[in-house]
Formats: sequence, C-alpha cells, structure tokens
Amino acid sequence: MHNYLFLLIFFIPLTAAAQTYPSKSVRLVVPFAAGGSTDIVARTLAPRLTEMWGQTVVVDNRPGGSTVIGTEIVAKSPPDGHTLFITPAPFTIVPSLLKKLPYDPIKDFEPVTLINTTPLVVVVHPGVPAKNIKELAALAKAKPGALNFGSSGSGGSNHLAGELFNSMAGVKMVHIPYKGNAPALVDLLGGHVDVVFNGLTSAIPLIRGGKLRALGMTSLARAGAMPDVPTLDEQGLKGFLAVAWNGVTAPARTPRDVINKINADVSKVVKTAEMIEKLKADGSDPAGYTVEQYQKFLRDETAKWAKVITAAGVKGL
Repeated sequence: MHNYLFLLIFFIPLTAAAQTYPSKSVRLVVPFAAGGSTDIVARTLAPRLTEMWGQTVVVDNRPGGSTVIGTEIVAKSPPDGHTLFITPAPFTIVPSLLKKLPYDPIKDFEPVTLINTTPLVVVVHPGVPAKNIKELAALAKAKPGALNFGSSGSGGSNHLAGELFNSMAGVKMVHIPYKGNAPALVDLLGGHVDVVFNGLTSAIPLIRGGKLRALGMTSLARAGAMPDVPTLDEQGLKGFLAVAWNGVTAPARTPRDVINKINADVSKVVKTAEMIEKLKADGSDPAGYTVEQYQKFLRDETAKWAKVITAAGVKGL
C-alpha cells in the first residue's frame, strides 16, 4: 500500500507537467544564423506549434563555435521543455572533432524526434567519364589519387560523406576543402574538381539544366525530389548513409511525459500535407521518429562518424 502511494505521488507531478505544457512561450534554439536550412525548418515548425499549443514559439538563432554555442545554451537551460534544440547533423560529428566540449552530448540531452532528412547527391562534372557509382568507384580504383572531391571544409558533412565513400568503396579520392560549399560548387562547374557530395536543394537546378551529372543519393531511400536517381545503397555500397538532418532535442532531465507530448505534437506537424510539401520543395523528406528511434539514430550516427573521422585522419576543429 505504501509503495502504491509512493508511486502515485511520484507520477502526479509528471502527469501535471504534460497537462499544463507549455505554460509559457517556447524557445527553439538554432545553432546557425538565420536563413540556412535548419533555420528554415525551425521557422516552418514554429507557427504551427504556436497554433497547436496556444503559446508563442520563437526561433532563437545562436550561431558560432561550430554549433557549440547554441548547443551549450540548450544543455544548460531548465529541463522543462520550454527551451528546445533544433538539432542539426553536426551534433553527432562535432564530438569527434572537438575533444573538449562544454557539455556532454549524451548525458546533457534528451532525444525527442527526428524532423527531416536531406540527402546529399553525388554530382560530377560532365567531363568525368562515370555514369553511376560503380563506374565512379572503378575509375577511382584504376587511377588512385587522380580523382578529387571538393567540400565546404574539413570536417563538414560533405567532406565526411566523401571519406565514407572512400572507405566503403575501397578507393582514395583526394579531398580538396573550400571555405564554404558555394566555391566548391563553382569549381565543380568549372571542371577544377571532379566530384562533390552536394546538398540536394542547390544541386537540383544544375542537374536538371545539364550542368552537372547526378550519380547517386546518399540516403537509404530515393529522394522524393529526384526519385529517378538511385541511392548508393542500391548501387552496391550497402548501408551507405550520409544525410543532413534536423531533429528536436531537449535538456537532460526534462520529464518523460513532456518529451512524449512534444514528440507527438511535432510528429503530427511533420506529417501534415502542408509540411511534407514544404520539406519536399526544399529537397527534404519528413521523418517524425519515435523517441526510441531518434535515440538509436543519434547513437548510430555518432559512432559512424567517429569511425570515419579516425580512419581518415581528419584533424579536429
């Protein structure tokens, strides 16, 4: 009887927390400046949650420190669900590049849900004699070190996607880092680099215009925006996955019933026809994971990139 009363008393505050959540405005922290893909996702989500929750949901841009500044703010915020982190792919990459972080990426956060994934597309200059991934790998094997790939900079998502390709295909394309993705793309168009693992959104018009050739998608399923382009997984590199993504993560010790409510409500928004149309227009695919699916996703991504970074000898930021 005493045990029953103890459990009842213990769960009452949690239930009450979910019933009254949110009790004030909710802040969505974005660790980038306004205008980027993560910011756009946050600003698409915010008004829909505002309408659903009856409380203002605001986007708070906190760029800098390779996403560390915004991430730390969330880690040290009250665990009540009123500060949430719009979590980008670097969340699982930075821990392997920066050995000293002002937060613990596992202990200081509670996973909520995955919002969307955006595949990279492997694009080559039309002068490269490869029509698919198998031909690209064969070309790279026939001439070790002769092919190169450009990226937005060392340690970035498209750099690591290239290193993952090197590892899984058993080749060694030479990495050429740029100060941002735009100059890498300019040099690809000019034929100065051979390959770029590029964000789908900016590549679509160049592919459709015949200025670049698409060889494959880095997602496990074909992208809704370009369903005719097969994945690397389909083309023999089984399990190849290198996507940009955005999720929702909360500070550690946020009550589980509050986490569950946020998960359900965000997932409901993500799966609306309006949101799906918006994401697909930007080259993304909606996710809406359960808490457990998102937790596994974060764990798998962190382990994968740690292995790639170590194997490729990528230097820390």
